[in-house]
Amino acid sequence: MPTRVFAMLATGLLLTILLAEGHAGAVQPAPAKGPVGWQTYRSLSALPQLRPGEQVKQFSSFDRTGDNDDGFVGTYSCLRHEPNGECVVAEAHSPGEISSMWFTYEANSVAGIGRITVELDGRVVLQGSLQDIVNGAKGAPFVWPLVGNSADTMGGSVIKVPMPYTSSMKITTQNNPHFYHVTYRQFADAAGVRTFDPGDKALDVIDRLRGYGIRDPKPPAIGSRSQDSGFALAPGASMSLPLTGGSRQIDELSLRLPQVIAGPDVYDDGRAFGPGNSTFRAAIAPDNEGVRITRRYDPGIGDQRALLGVDGKTVGEWTSGPARPGEWADQSIEIPAASTAGRSSLQLTNTFESSSLDFNEFSYEVHSKIGGQWVRTDLVDVGPNRVSDEAVHGYRITGATWQGLRWSRYPADPAQVAASNAVLTGLRLRITFDGQTTVDAPVGEFFGSGLGKYASRTLFHSIDTTENGAFTSWWPMPYQQNATVSLVNTSGVPVTAGTLSATTAPSTMEGAGYFHATQHSGDAETGQDWNFLTTQGRGVFYGVTTTMRGKVPPGSDVHPMSFLEGDERMYPDGSASPAMHGTGTEDFYESGWYFQDARDGAVEGVPYAMPQAGLVSHETGADGCQYVCLNAYRLLMADAVPFGNGVEFDIEHGDQSSVPANYSSTAYWYGRPTPSLATSDVVDVADEQSRALHGYSADGETRTTLTSTFEGKNDEVPVTGGVTAATGPVRFTAKVDQTNQGLRLHRVSDQRNAFQRANVYVDDRLVGEWYQPLGNATSRWLEDSFDVPAWATAGKAAVRVRLEPLAGAPAWSGAKYTVFSQTGNPATD
Repeated sequence: MPTRVFAMLATGLLLTILLAEGHAGAVQPAPAKGPVGWQTYRSLSALPQLRPGEQVKQFSSFDRTGDNDDGFVGTYSCLRHEPNGECVVAEAHSPGEISSMWFTYEANSVAGIGRITVELDGRVVLQGSLQDIVNGAKGAPFVWPLVGNSADTMGGSVIKVPMPYTSSMKITTQNNPHFYHVTYRQFADAAGVRTFDPGDKALDVIDRLRGYGIRDPKPPAIGSRSQDSGFALAPGASMSLPLTGGSRQIDELSLRLPQVIAGPDVYDDGRAFGPGNSTFRAAIAPDNEGVRITRRYDPGIGDQRALLGVDGKTVGEWTSGPARPGEWADQSIEIPAASTAGRSSLQLTNTFESSSLDFNEFSYEVHSKIGGQWVRTDLVDVGPNRVSDEAVHGYRITGATWQGLRWSRYPADPAQVAASNAVLTGLRLRITFDGQTTVDAPVGEFFGSGLGKYASRTLFHSIDTTENGAFTSWWPMPYQQNATVSLVNTSGVPVTAGTLSATTAPSTMEGAGYFHATQHSGDAETGQDWNFLTTQGRGVFYGVTTTMRGKVPPGSDVHPMSFLEGDERMYPDGSASPAMHGTGTEDFYESGWYFQDARDGAVEGVPYAMPQAGLVSHETGADGCQYVCLNAYRLLMADAVPFGNGVEFDIEHGDQSSVPANYSSTAYWYGRPTPSLATSDVVDVADEQSRALHGYSADGETRTTLTSTFEGKNDEVPVTGGVTAATGPVRFTAKVDQTNQGLRLHRVSDQRNAFQRANVYVDDRLVGEWYQPLGNATSRWLEDSFDVPAWATAGKAAVRVRLEPLAGAPAWSGAKYTVFSQTGNPATD
């Protein structure tokens, strides 16, 4: 058909019929945002709520050429420079929220970055030395663990304070920051958004987060019910625990496996004192029937003796016996209920008596006996890398003689270690909700530890490594009618005894997704990124536990941990461009420099624990690890990844996925199988018929052919296509779903010229500014998206779109526009 006829169709039939019909439907509600600002942490029971009305995006220093210069000299770390020379690291011109910031500069300091300034809606809300801020010097809400320095994270520095804004944000640093990530959310409108107030100290949030790995971070549930079942499972056998029916959710899962012993290979930092004492406050359960304190110590120092006191009254004595170099040891003291019942905390003091040198301490596990069962109610982690934890517990020491890092092993029978590891890998947790099995993962990795029974302490799951300590999960898991928790023993090792417990409470499934734990394991393939998750439908990705077993033998030309050079990349809704593109594996886990403790001999691979990221364990040449093995976790709360039409989340294993390794990962997410984004129309700017059909026009347009690549996994795969650049308004008409709850405009473009800006009009109404500050002269193809609010589109069958480039901005680039309709959350899937 001639082009002129298509043009007539576009301006005649399409516009006349569709636009006439476009106002016939009822106005639909706007698609939901997730919790905004402090509500992210105050409403953690809402994790299953899907959030189609937002996108998550990231600025980072990743190498735009696809190589590994992700920040070493800061080549790609500044989007631009301000007139005063400061480095702009993030900028947005639409409603949204800064969700997470991570930096590393030197392994023990970010002082070289200098001052950081955060400006929201034209007002400075945070400014000061970045080092002081991550040290907590600003005070609440910028205190641990909402901030963390390189001691807290083994090499990185983080700011996890959610900072919403209604129209714009900009982050600058005084000096080039080298390695950094800024993750932010983008909303279609500012409804329900209030600009961050630094005067709100959010003390309730801080208190909640400081209990990570110890207590449920969610608000107390009304009408909860607990069920439990003992079990023994031969190889190949299984057991099931049917849960209370109706519209409910699992609030807590607990598993105890008495035969599984703790992993023996442990790094920890601690302190020692001579004549003097240490004192701290620890939380206990008021309804306790007694309290148990367990001290980890280095028995290489012989004949250590100290008195344990509660409020000045002696309740026990710590003793170590003869020296046993090269080992870890634990000792427990039980305090009778007469000294503890009805109390919520204890003031504990350790007073030096005698020693061959001094008295050392690395951690104190605090358990309260409740209903005859020991339940962990606090953990006091002692040492120079744990000063934030020490401060929260009011820890004080007098007569100090030493502080530092130790690596030792607990005495353990290798056969028992192997059997324990086999159980944790081969005993699978499977959960079925309303007839769908969405959780299928090994119990070790599900609860945070894929290498053995190592202490895992995260916001939503934990592992207590004391004898018969619990594996606990607090992920909320809703269901409409029924749920069954099962254990399947695929290990080949008999499970001689165990207890599985589940607590459920009334809930509603309206707009919520089912909880999933998706495991993937095997050898990483050269040139192929490791896949955490690829799924269809709609949902929210909340994190992953990863077990990495390197295959680089000693004496090789490459570092045995070089698999950590891999970057994470997240592709939402079928996009060819990653919306998140990281700078290294340990960076994704919010550490730095191969998880380095720069304060004590630059030791690499040192475990640490923060609420949303940590390194759980590090093994070398023992306990089933051939060379170097690491187990890490990353949870995404404010920076959770919403998707409406599928997501792919990958990570490289080494630079360009070139380092041999064996990986296993368990991804945590919520979802439903039906998409909430549906393709309504496609405007192919390079195709004459498509241009005519959609009434496409562009003032000052230049048309060219581009051969280049997309960033991410396909950065070596050339793509050739037509592309345009316009200096004046771009106009087209597109069909949309008349029941839409808003639109998403998805653009394929050339990003050679950064800072493209255009005002977006829908049917002549301004709906926002489409701002893209990114630029790449190597991988020039880019896909990005702009959300149109429901108030501008609801009830319409077609819309007129006008993009007006702003004065001073580069020409607006476009090759193809895909128009997605937000279709809501069908209740039938």
